[in-house]
Amino acid sequence: MMTYQDKTYPIAERVENLLGLMTTEEKVGQLLQPFGWHTYENRDGKITLNESFKQQVQQGGIGSLYGVLRADPWTGVTLENGLSASEGAEAVNLIQRYAVEESRLGIPILIGEECSHGHMAIDGTVFPVPLSVGSTWNVDLYREMCRAVARETRAQGGAVTYSPVLDVVRDPRWGRTEECFGEDPFLIGEFAVASVEGLQGEGLESGNSVAATLKHFAGYGSSEGGRNAGAVHMGWRELLEVDLYPFKKAIEAGAASVMPAYNEIDGIPCTVNTELLDRILRQDWGFDGMVITDCGAIDMLASGHDVAEDGLDAAVQALRAGIDMEMSGEMFGRHLVDAVNQGRLEPEMLDLAVRRVLGLKFKLGLFENPYVDPLRAEKVIGSPEHVKLARQLAAEGVILLKNEAGTLPLSKAAGQIAVIGPNADQGYNQLGDYTSPQERSKVTTVLQGIRSKRVSSPDSVLYAPGCRIRGDVKEGFEHALNCAAQADTVIMVVGGSSARDFGEGTIDLKTGASKVSGNAWSDMDCGEGIDRMTLGLSGVQLELLQEIHKLGRRLIVVYINGRPIVEPWVDEHADAILEAWYPGQEGGHAIADILFGDVNPSGRLTISVPKHVGQLPVYYNGKRTRGKRYLEEDSKARYPFGYGLSYTTFSYSNLKLSAGRIAVGESGTVSVEVTNTGSCAGSEVVQLYITDAVSTVTRPGKELKGFAKIALEAGETKTVSFKIGAEQLQYIGRNLKPVVEPGLFRIGVGRHSEDVMFTDLILKESK
Repeated sequence: MMTYQDKTYPIAERVENLLGLMTTEEKVGQLLQPFGWHTYENRDGKITLNESFKQQVQQGGIGSLYGVLRADPWTGVTLENGLSASEGAEAVNLIQRYAVEESRLGIPILIGEECSHGHMAIDGTVFPVPLSVGSTWNVDLYREMCRAVARETRAQGGAVTYSPVLDVVRDPRWGRTEECFGEDPFLIGEFAVASVEGLQGEGLESGNSVAATLKHFAGYGSSEGGRNAGAVHMGWRELLEVDLYPFKKAIEAGAASVMPAYNEIDGIPCTVNTELLDRILRQDWGFDGMVITDCGAIDMLASGHDVAEDGLDAAVQALRAGIDMEMSGEMFGRHLVDAVNQGRLEPEMLDLAVRRVLGLKFKLGLFENPYVDPLRAEKVIGSPEHVKLARQLAAEGVILLKNEAGTLPLSKAAGQIAVIGPNADQGYNQLGDYTSPQERSKVTTVLQGIRSKRVSSPDSVLYAPGCRIRGDVKEGFEHALNCAAQADTVIMVVGGSSARDFGEGTIDLKTGASKVSGNAWSDMDCGEGIDRMTLGLSGVQLELLQEIHKLGRRLIVVYINGRPIVEPWVDEHADAILEAWYPGQEGGHAIADILFGDVNPSGRLTISVPKHVGQLPVYYNGKRTRGKRYLEEDSKARYPFGYGLSYTTFSYSNLKLSAGRIAVGESGTVSVEVTNTGSCAGSEVVQLYITDAVSTVTRPGKELKGFAKIALEAGETKTVSFKIGAEQLQYIGRNLKPVVEPGLFRIGVGRHSEDVMFTDLILKESK
């Protein structure tokens, strides 16, 4: 037995032993990650490996495969030709068996999968998108979700995931806003830590864990004009303080992998930014894991960024900058062997990257346990426990934006209800981007959720789609207006869609029935690569709302969408508004639970909703120097960061510090009493904000530095306390290092960023 095959040896020794046995071609092979869905065929339930894959394994090997289990229109993998839970496990076993038994050194393959809000494979549980999860402000619940996602992914053989997304959203016109937790680095950092803890679990070698990949490193959410992968204009101090903060927290939590962003920062593409990938990530933070590119990022260096002469130059630059593996493998596979042979790349640089890849494989236990149990996969994936968790997350992520005169909750016996809108009964529209094909029975729509509350009188719930998300077709208006005219309450389910073309056809706007058309129709107005100039409702949705409002019925608006919607008319005229984001497969049940009062809404905004798109950027933690107003309107958000209503009311009192004066290096606490002053139980998100009154560099007006979600019975009071110390008071100074400056700090606790009680803390020089 070779040293690398003996698990009793330390990982470092096993890596060096294996590395010493490898040829240049085999080393380069470990840095490649071709598309996994090209490796197999599934015909009539029989899975076979393609000859091209076999040849590549024999000729030098494949280090990793991307998306073996991924299913969506891009891959061409459908419900008909794709892999079920057990078949996915069988396919991975075939792949691993061939790699282990038919390659010279028997190195297992790293299977990488997309898991933004559930494993992107057939049968996987579809949880709410990260923007919805962030709106729960429930870090513990998200950690549970990540454990579930890890169990489902590893059960099929997936060993690394390309999540979490830790981008700080600065312009919500960006199509990938839905994939992010929000606009605040502290909040994102808390979810980042929970993600790493949940995904990686008790240890990477566990059969219930996957390696987390932090992305997109860095500044990706601050692109010019909200355009995907656009240039980022940001200084290093701000980058360290804002965009890099969540990544640092996740690295400290033990994240195993990092993915650089497509964008440039001050002219340097992140893929070759040695300041980011070496000085900060490895030297300053001590990261010793693997760095993998996003798909096509190295090619962009020569064709897009234009900082490389050709593909060979781009590949060499990327490896030298700190890239260890290339997603797609095209440029590394084509050029690295030649680069070494021609003296363009030092063998030592190649070895460094290979060490990191092999090290991760050893940490994951792939050399000892490359195979998985198909029966276990069938049992774990989509389990009832995971479905229940998806429903709870969806419910906690729904935000009550408006509730005029107690419109909600509805009585289950409250007359006729008309459910109208393009998102009322379109399952894919509530799932978000990075979603696999779904059986219709698996996804509960809002219409289905509402009807489940009225099982004794199903005819009392009427339905009409009214219109599509996009386009100017109004042929469904008449049917929608007829339904609304018969109802006492109209629930309008409108918003956006990140649904790709899953071959579902379209709908008959006059009847609401599904139909297959020879003409492709896409309602997608959000998702990766779908950036917008405005934040209003697409198509004729607003016109439909306005026509129905003329009937004088009670009007409830439910938004299902991937970015904030700015519609002043709706804010003014709707009786109640729910923001549900993309709530996942259980979204219909969760929304119905809230509409009828079975669940009290507790979601809070993690992204500010402007009054007008012209206000952007409108994030709450802007500088005090950003200005007060425009000619037409002030600069404040319509719905501020942290905002959300409840069916009960809360009061805050007795805000106090453990000490009004502390020295640098000391810590104290701030506490507040929160009382449920309403008539029903509810959950409140208590938020801590800190303002540095005077500082050497300009600072935000206020910053979130803590939060706690607490449940209170009617009339109950709880005391909530937060620690105040160096971590809460520091910022990144002129020397690009954390600094705590003596002086006055305003310590605030409240319901949201514009409803805060403050008290003063004096920080003295240390003795």
